[in-house]
Amino acid sequence: MLVSDYNYDLPEERIAKFPPKERGSTRLLVLDRKTGAVQDSFYRNLDEFLNPGDVLVLNDTRVMQSRLFCTLPDGRKRELVVLEKHGDEPQKVMYRGKLHENDILSISNSQIFIKKILGGGIAEVESETDLDVLAKKYGTVPLPPYLHREATKDDKTRYQTVWAKNDGSAAAPTASLNMTEDLLERLRQKGIVIKYLTLHVGLGTFLPIRSDKVEDHQMHSEWFHIPEDTITAIKNAKRVVALGTTVARTLEYYAETGKTSGEDDIFIYPGFKFKIVDALITNYHAPKSTVLMLAAAFAGWEHLKSAYDHAITEKYNFLSYGDSMLIC
Repeated sequence: MLVSDYNYDLPEERIAKFPPKERGSTRLLVLDRKTGAVQDSFYRNLDEFLNPGDVLVLNDTRVMQSRLFCTLPDGRKRELVVLEKHGDEPQKVMYRGKLHENDILSISNSQIFIKKILGGGIAEVESETDLDVLAKKYGTVPLPPYLHREATKDDKTRYQTVWAKNDGSAAAPTASLNMTEDLLERLRQKGIVIKYLTLHVGLGTFLPIRSDKVEDHQMHSEWFHIPEDTITAIKNAKRVVALGTTVARTLEYYAETGKTSGEDDIFIYPGFKFKIVDALITNYHAPKSTVLMLAAAFAGWEHLKSAYDHAITEKYNFLSYGDSMLIC
């Protein structure tokens, strides 16, 4: 199976560069994964497509202000994104601009030492002050690089879910960015059960697939936790609806391993058999990405590609700040 098999033409004008003026005002395409039939709607109408007894699972991770602007001794500026740290492993960052081993970067009165260049724009570092502390004090929102712009004050709230709780993500669970408190309340009133888990979106979300064969790609691990009340709810659910690929990945990792916390490195691509997730709410994903492959595994690539073609024709907005799909 080739990575190039999961490609499509994404016009630049279809990429949402900014969040919608009003959260939740985005569109929703409903895809029947059995027939391939599509229906155009709006995200605010999601409650019309869910039923009493459904369990909707949300990711309560919180995006860190992990983008740091630093200075080399000669005054040149460098940009770092603090990446997730697992246990006792070395701290890693993504960087923009040239860096070399033994370079020293400054931010305020603290210094960051470049210990090792790992390739692919990733470096191993040490810091006088814990990088999480520096990020909270001096960091900005780590917007996806394809937006080609600096973060604004608006991004601090809009590149974050309304229920964000547990610090740790390097990127937002983007299908959740369109969800509002009003819609959540309407879902509860209808009898949909709302439950949470945590998956800290990490390094893998930034990195392209570098292998030609899908099967050769190695996913980076990300920390997760599923509370006991969420486990109980999904066992008793009429239907489990995952809000986003992060939730789908976490639930299916639990189904395969029985683990409710730890490191999740599951890679879901076509041929995968879903054991828990019955419906998936997700945004439109970049060509040849791991998240596109997960959506293709759930919907079937032919149905998904046809739905994407429809969305482009109908001028839906794509990627993190864009419109969404309900695949059921």
